[in-house]
Amino acid sequence: MPAKQQLFLVIVSALLTSCLVGPNYVRPPVAVPAKFKEAKGKSFIVKNNKDWKIAEPRDSCDRGEWWKIFHDPQLNTLEVQLNLNNQSVANAVANYYQARAIVDEARASYYPTLVGIFDILRQKGGGGATTFSSASGSSVSTGEASTGIVRSNSPITTSYSAVLDANWEPDIWGLVRRTVESDSAAAQASQALLAVTRLSAQGSLAQYYFELRTLDTNQQLLDNMVKDYKKSWQLTRNQYASGIVSQADILQALSLLDTAKAQAINNGILRGQYEHAIAVLIGRSPANFSLAFSPLKATPPVIPVSIPTAWLERRPDVAEAERQMQQYSALIGVAVAAYYPSLNLSASISAAGTTLGKLLSTPSIGWSYGLQLAETIFDGGLRDATVRAAQAAYTAQVATYRQTVLSAFQDVEDNLINLRLLREQVVPLNEAVVAAKKALQLIINQYKAGTVNYASVLTAEISLFTAEQSANNVIGLQMTAAVGLIKSLGGGWSTKDISPV
Repeated sequence: MPAKQQLFLVIVSALLTSCLVGPNYVRPPVAVPAKFKEAKGKSFIVKNNKDWKIAEPRDSCDRGEWWKIFHDPQLNTLEVQLNLNNQSVANAVANYYQARAIVDEARASYYPTLVGIFDILRQKGGGGATTFSSASGSSVSTGEASTGIVRSNSPITTSYSAVLDANWEPDIWGLVRRTVESDSAAAQASQALLAVTRLSAQGSLAQYYFELRTLDTNQQLLDNMVKDYKKSWQLTRNQYASGIVSQADILQALSLLDTAKAQAINNGILRGQYEHAIAVLIGRSPANFSLAFSPLKATPPVIPVSIPTAWLERRPDVAEAERQMQQYSALIGVAVAAYYPSLNLSASISAAGTTLGKLLSTPSIGWSYGLQLAETIFDGGLRDATVRAAQAAYTAQVATYRQTVLSAFQDVEDNLINLRLLREQVVPLNEAVVAAKKALQLIINQYKAGTVNYASVLTAEISLFTAEQSANNVIGLQMTAAVGLIKSLGGGWSTKDISPV
């Protein structure tokens, strides 16, 4: 075997055992407590709950439909529409597909490029005009200005050629592999971001929905209050006609009635705004969407809380930050690979013929192959700065990841304490409503008997309304806190849902 061919085989063999520069990714540790501080009592410790599906390996059911735990058909319908039509989710889906395409672009660098060229060249031969003798017998050259110059008729020829060029830059130092690793991690981070976007939109929709239903409950309360205040105003007018009360009492009753009407109108404004927000979330114009009046009747479901170590696998924002760490870790290897020489292998084969038939049957064949080894000798510290920048970017992403984990813990603890204390708050508020109703009835009887003035009635009526509204609002806050807790627990999502890229 010729020495050149032996050298070529040695080089190719070396490429097959090429190294991979840069650090291999290892997930940095984070401090994880043994349990959540605010997960106290029976409200959150549930071994089995048919309405809440914990993620398990090879689980075939859809763990994403967490909103069904509330057993509200209207909410279920809205969430389905959101998943189909929400534009933020559609944007995140497109970004994820773009990220996957970028991975395929990077993988294409594993392979050689092959370019085929077919060329038809039609040309006329060179040479100017010939000289001839004039009538006087003198010779006239081609360049002279003279009439009757006769140029030679050079033949027109046609040639056919085909060329096949191949180029390949082997991934000796892992530049392409690290790029693919980085882009793959970025694509997985994009998929986790899609889950974050979808969960955020789903959670916002559920919270807006329950806040709207709470406003419906308050609207019912306000409408009843307007009716009661109207009766009180009429009673006061009758009392005035009998000479029992003064005109000031009538004006106070009328003021309370008008205030209640204004509150009822303002409640309608807030309801309309929530309705518009829900319309946008499900991808519809607010002008073409409305929700029928329906006071809130739901109660917060029991939501089991897993241990923190298992819970971390269920937060898509944590998964996104973790995948970004591997992305930046791989970019360090991309920067380090610039220190090493690059090798380019090339080969070419050509065929030519004076006719298309000869090109196919008896072509004139030519070929070439070679290699090029290139190394940067001086770059003014560019490569060193690039590596340091990549290392700093990775360190920053580690801090971002750990901060995301800490914020996630805070999110869970905040929602746990909200839901737990709101459940405790319901008891005294309901008792306050019962007491306020009894007090109002007693005072109204005393007012009718003329033993107390109307100011006492006003105070009792305002106290009852405040107690009832507070009780209604706490129930609504419980529902939104339940949604917030489900969101903070990952909404049924799991890192197992991340697809390999």
